[in-house]
Amino acid sequence: MAVPKRRTSKQRKRKRRTHYKAPDNPYQPCPKCGDPKRPHRVCPTCGYYGDREVVQIDDF
Repeated sequence: MAVPKRRTSKQRKRKRRTHYKAPDNPYQPCPKCGDPKRPHRVCPTCGYYGDREVVQIDDF
């Protein structure tokens, strides 16, 4: 059975993992108003989460 001769260094490990990252644009359109919002969060524009109003947004 093969056994590593040396411990993998932090630098080599991090070089290998450079491609493990989140997508660049984590925004999606709000189903209610269409403005971009982050997934699984209340829309900052209209205050809706899915089909129900969670936050009351006042118009100025």
